[in-house]
Amino acid sequence: MITRRTLAAAAAALALLGLPAAAQDWKAKYPELTLAVIPMENASGTNDRYAPLANYLSKAVGVPVKLRVASDYAAVIEGQRAGNIQIAFYGAASFARAVMTGVKIEPMVNPQHETGASGYYSVIYTLASGPYKTIEDLKGKNLALVDPNSTSGNQAPRFFLKRAGFDVDKHFAKVVYAGSHENAVLALTQGTVDSAANLWNSETDTMVTRMVAKGVLKNPDGTPMKQSDFRVVFKSDFLPEGPYAVLASLPGDLKAKIRQAFLDVPTADKAAFDKLSDGKDLSLTPVTLKDYQPIIDMLKFNDEQRKKS
Repeated sequence: MITRRTLAAAAAALALLGLPAAAQDWKAKYPELTLAVIPMENASGTNDRYAPLANYLSKAVGVPVKLRVASDYAAVIEGQRAGNIQIAFYGAASFARAVMTGVKIEPMVNPQHETGASGYYSVIYTLASGPYKTIEDLKGKNLALVDPNSTSGNQAPRFFLKRAGFDVDKHFAKVVYAGSHENAVLALTQGTVDSAANLWNSETDTMVTRMVAKGVLKNPDGTPMKQSDFRVVFKSDFLPEGPYAVLASLPGDLKAKIRQAFLDVPTADKAAFDKLSDGKDLSLTPVTLKDYQPIIDMLKFNDEQRKKS
């Protein structure tokens, strides 16, 4: 029979081990955590970028943190809905979609870029060698988007282009979803499309600059491409950077430990932190649901437009 005396004895034994009873409680329920990441790059690139963070979190939180590279944005949303993913890195729109569809999650932190801003822009790229210099020039041409739940790769282009007088599905002859930010850029360089939507943090930190640094962008003659080989023909308003979010159902002390681990990583494991952005980000800053209300409003507008078409 479990009595007050036996419970007290158990707590005392844990104290002798230097571990509070509450910590043991959540460790029993969560002997392992899963960190999932939306597919901004190909699977191997995402794994290389985020594996050091998962290793750091394992040490900082005190239980193994397994990295899961999702096949698409919806996989992260549905994994958190099912409770199989305790920690996730979202884009702003995929986080908003998760909240709007009832996933019980809490945003914790988001990246602060080298500009000092915790946000970015959506842009439409064309090739600098091509004839397209404006959105008007792209009428009847092809556009690569990223994923239906991508902020810079779908939701923001649709919203801001509509505000500027261009309906994406009517202005372009064909719109395709490339699946990842990298794939959208590759579709443009390979001539599959005439333009591509993507993220843009600063002049020196974009998906293009990251791909150039990795040497994965090639001209038809095999020579490496440069950032100057791309032309930005449209740029959105400022967007809040996507958050790292946790299940709201996690124990409070576990959530606090995860939050602190994220806040500490820029100095506690600088190598792991720098890997996330090729050394371009400054820190991780606290965020709340209120920071993403403009994105929720944007998605609601896009949803209404889709119903009308």
